[in-house]
Amino acid sequence: MNQGKGCSCCKSVCSSSLAGKGVFKEILDCDTFKYYVDGEWRRSCSGHSVTINNPSTRKPLFKVQACTQEEVNRCIDSAKTAQKIWAKTPLWKRAEALHKVATILKEQKAPIADCLVKEVAKTSKDAVVEVVRSGDLVAYAAEEGIRILAEGKFLVSDPFPGNDRNKYCLSSKIPLGVVLAIPPFNYPVNLAVSKMAPALIAGNAVVLKPPTQGAVACLHMIHTFHLAGFPKGLISAVTGKGSDIGDYLTTHPGINCISFTGGCDTGIAISKKAGMIPLQMELGGKDSCIVLEDADLELAATNIIKGGFSYSGQRCTAVKVVLAMECIADALVCKINAKLCKLTVGMPEDDCDITPVISDTSANFIEGLVQDARCKGARFHQEWRREGNLIWPILIDFVRPDMRIAWEEPFGPILPVIRIKTVEEGIHHCNANNFALQGCVFTKSFDKAMMISDAMESGTIQINSAPGRGPDHFPFQGLRDSGVGSQGITNSINMMCKTKTTVMNFPSPTYAMG
Repeated sequence: MNQGKGCSCCKSVCSSSLAGKGVFKEILDCDTFKYYVDGEWRRSCSGHSVTINNPSTRKPLFKVQACTQEEVNRCIDSAKTAQKIWAKTPLWKRAEALHKVATILKEQKAPIADCLVKEVAKTSKDAVVEVVRSGDLVAYAAEEGIRILAEGKFLVSDPFPGNDRNKYCLSSKIPLGVVLAIPPFNYPVNLAVSKMAPALIAGNAVVLKPPTQGAVACLHMIHTFHLAGFPKGLISAVTGKGSDIGDYLTTHPGINCISFTGGCDTGIAISKKAGMIPLQMELGGKDSCIVLEDADLELAATNIIKGGFSYSGQRCTAVKVVLAMECIADALVCKINAKLCKLTVGMPEDDCDITPVISDTSANFIEGLVQDARCKGARFHQEWRREGNLIWPILIDFVRPDMRIAWEEPFGPILPVIRIKTVEEGIHHCNANNFALQGCVFTKSFDKAMMISDAMESGTIQINSAPGRGPDHFPFQGLRDSGVGSQGITNSINMMCKTKTTVMNFPSPTYAMG
């Protein structure tokens, strides 16, 4: 692998030098970022803060408010009041407001992307792409909302046996109320707006609980809604420890919908406590890549590198296990290794391909998976190397089902290869896992591709491409422990509405039957 510049984790950064300047200056109070409620940026009455470490230096970087349960109550109460007015706002005005946000997001991409680089170790290039993509998502949601919500449904009663034509039914979509949006650290801005924009165009209010890592980028993003002139109370952002406000938020009677992206254990815990409200959850994956004997191996290797190692493998849609037919496995592994050796390793500021993973906890977990595979006889094509949270990429070959890496999601730059004798063996491995988010198949046979796609029990199967979330209007869902409900702009708008029906009753007609 190529060594990027400045990979020693010894740089310290002052929060005030990185964010909170220019149009964002009012969100920063001394050295701590404020939370957002009633259209204002405020300090928490708790007097406490939560520290955010830089994954690259492993040193304190930012601080955000540690909000209290009383402050959560205020956010939700304000949201309920503002939502009732927002729901009566003409649809075109809601769309117009979202278009303003999209414009401001793109204009302010540099400072928001800078936060992503420092908070979640995303490269400058990828951070800018995330912010621009978020602006595009908001704009598309505005237009898609008009298309979806402008339509109602009209029915008459007499098609059903025993009824006269004396009842007219009009049904339309109305908002749920207050939507709780909880995005993850790896795409904190994009996955926040993927929840917020559909909720807002549908007439809902939003309470955002940012992840700790990525919270400051989220607060900058929230300020773009403030600058766009959204009504006071309609949007709130509360920061703090999950142990203090996490359960309180997700079980609060004022919340009418939860959209969560994050860890499986947390998502399942939320679903058990949330009660009878709509849930939209994406909880991770162990995305399988099946490579058949007739595949274009150059194409497969290119996509495996892209799918397995972009953002250091910290993506729910990353390739997490390669299932290669034995007859082509040697050739495929050779091509993957040749490409893997060209990846640069270092700091996000240098736009390296592999940057530090999010935390010590994550790095330690990844190292545990590697050591388990080594002890059980897997073949390593690269030496294990770690400096702090920076892990050099590794391809782990001849992985067997008794190894943890065959089943567990590493969320890091390590990729197992399992050699299979039959397609059925690969399908079985895919379907035997509790995760079922995405998968991919490489073959030149359309018939085989469709057959395998039908047999793989995952939410999305990509043919001759690595798994991926976008385009953002495509349906995106997981099965089993990978999630509940379906995302994507269109599905999210529909999910964040409920159907309201009005039936008009008239006197039954008198028929003269000749």
